[in-house]
Amino acid sequence: MTDTMINPSPAPAPRAAVLDDAHVGDIRGALGTIKLDDTAPRKGLSAKLKTLLAIVGPGLIVMVGDNDAGAFATYGQAGQNYGTRLLWTLLLLVPVLYVNQEMVLRLGAVTGVGHARLILERFGKFWGAFSVIDLFLLNALTIVTEFIGVALAVGYLGLPKTASVLVAAAVVILAASTGSFRRFERTAIALCLGSLLLIPIYFMIHPSTGTMAHDFVVPGMPKDSKLSDVMLLIIGIVGTTVAPWQLFFQQSYVIDKRITPRFMKYEKADLWLGIVVVVIGAAAIMGFTAAAFTGTKEFGNFDDAIGIAHGLEANAGRVAGVLFAIALLDASIIGASAVSLSTAYALGDVLGLKHSLHRGIGGAKAFYAIFAGVVLLAAVIVIVPGSPLGLITEGVQTLAGVLLPSASVFLLLLCNDKAVLGPWVNGRWTNMFTSLVVAVLVCLSIILTAAVLFPDITTGAILDIMAVCGVAGLLALGYAETRRRKKGWAMAAPVDRTGKENWRMPPLEELPKPIISTGRKVGLTALRTYLLAAMILVIVRIVQLALGH
Repeated sequence: MTDTMINPSPAPAPRAAVLDDAHVGDIRGALGTIKLDDTAPRKGLSAKLKTLLAIVGPGLIVMVGDNDAGAFATYGQAGQNYGTRLLWTLLLLVPVLYVNQEMVLRLGAVTGVGHARLILERFGKFWGAFSVIDLFLLNALTIVTEFIGVALAVGYLGLPKTASVLVAAAVVILAASTGSFRRFERTAIALCLGSLLLIPIYFMIHPSTGTMAHDFVVPGMPKDSKLSDVMLLIIGIVGTTVAPWQLFFQQSYVIDKRITPRFMKYEKADLWLGIVVVVIGAAAIMGFTAAAFTGTKEFGNFDDAIGIAHGLEANAGRVAGVLFAIALLDASIIGASAVSLSTAYALGDVLGLKHSLHRGIGGAKAFYAIFAGVVLLAAVIVIVPGSPLGLITEGVQTLAGVLLPSASVFLLLLCNDKAVLGPWVNGRWTNMFTSLVVAVLVCLSIILTAAVLFPDITTGAILDIMAVCGVAGLLALGYAETRRRKKGWAMAAPVDRTGKENWRMPPLEELPKPIISTGRKVGLTALRTYLLAAMILVIVRIVQLALGH
């Protein structure tokens, strides 16, 4: 018997589609390292905890980055104008956040290819270009709002605006440009810890725990409030919590951290950690803002985020206001970092650039140029006298709400593409839940568009839009079921998950060309046409308002 027969060679690892060789190697996280050849099973609590610490990062950073300057303003507005009556929206968003981001981390770990590149390859240049243009436009405006947050925070703290904004921009750029993934992640996690400053503010203001607990689990609407105003704020909460940049950032960041499907359960734990932190932060802002302003003349008259700091100071002293301003500054910096990186990652994917935080500036010049460019442009816009900062802030909130459905639709389609995810594709319940979420997002987007175009929209009109959306959804389901029975198609069979632990997406050039049905093409075209028309109309309307017309 030959040696080969006695000691057969191990089967070669399947070829993967990782586009940048810097994305393969040891996992060097902020809190630990996992060697590439470390394939030992994790037995015992100590081994599992060390692995979790090494993996922690993507889910925590993307979630805390979501509690950025815009989120501070949105949650603060909810608390100052309506008390804690809208806390329940946070509870409803928990499963949405988890399902969306779990699909993204699954795509990243299994494929090794960024979100923008997958859309480009599986849906063509037309749809790929639209997805990246949407992202780039919205991200660019969002980064400006982050530096508006910096300017507001340093203004309250008595620091010079121009110098402080430029220093903040330098911090964001330098933290990501050292050529060390670990250094960036340590900086980012330190900033995440800064978000915990919201907790002592909560205890300094001491809102009613019983009222908050009730409003968190029992849905309700503020009394004697205009439905259109409340609905717009709810859409703002959804838009600031479920943002397109999150999908692009987390998928690319999971890849850049070199996380594979083997560590999926640890990355899911990391995601849950991030969700818990973001919900606690958002609830704390709503709670202490409500307590600080209830019974004052400022209640119901929200102006901007730093107005909250002044209200906290009046209610609980200067320390509370300073802590809030520092938390806002911290949130703005981590938000600017995450949103800028999502832009650079996406453009790097689409343009075929080397894009990894493991590379120094010399190894990925174009990637870092894009990253630094969007950061500096946003900072300059904020410090230039006469910049329409109010217009930009309003535009970000509105466009984010209008474009809500777009990214979720492509995410759902990619997670049902068996050539891309193989045994990791969505199950039936995930598809049902995500389809419902997309339908709700489309309805909210239509309501927001109508409210912007017709500021005096009535409660009846909003209820009519919701009713039409509901009927349209039922008709679509009926049509799909009728067509399935007419064609004799069977119900979707359970997915065979055999061997999924070792399955990775093959190189893109080896994937079969996707088959897009006529119905899907019609649906995508209708959605894109609506979103494009709505985006143009909303931009025109906002500009008209800004010009006083």
